[in-house]
Amino acid sequence: MSLLTESEINALNEALDDEYHAWTTYDQVIADFGEVPPFSNIREAEARHIGALYALYARYGLQVPENPWQGKVERYASLQAACEAGVAAEIANGKMYERLLGATQRPDILTVLRNLHEASQQRHLPAFQRCAQGIGGGGRGRHRGGRA
Repeated sequence: MSLLTESEINALNEALDDEYHAWTTYDQVIADFGEVPPFSNIREAEARHIGALYALYARYGLQVPENPWQGKVERYASLQAACEAGVAAEIANGKMYERLLGATQRPDILTVLRNLHEASQQRHLPAFQRCAQGIGGGGRGRHRGGRA
């Protein structure tokens, strides 16, 4: 039995589901359009985020849910569309993490949630904004999808 409250477990599950969704979406964009930044970089970051959440699951003796998103994510007609979706998804992701931070007072969980929020808002969102504007990110049209 876990030491966590139901709201803490729900917060971890929601965060993990969101990270799974992002990783799977970015993986699909890469399958469709090739190893293009910022998607390739952010996909690797999402894998690290998933690992940080897995560590919390292990610490609290929770069973890790499977990734339900394989073959179920949106596909984009263009890299531009994927990048624009990435912007919207990271904005939504920031709001989700702001809400989830209120679910616990445990320092280890707060640290992970804050780190994931910071990565989303300070690194991923600006990268998607740049590529949606056609700036950086590998040049013309090299953009990545969202974490809706």
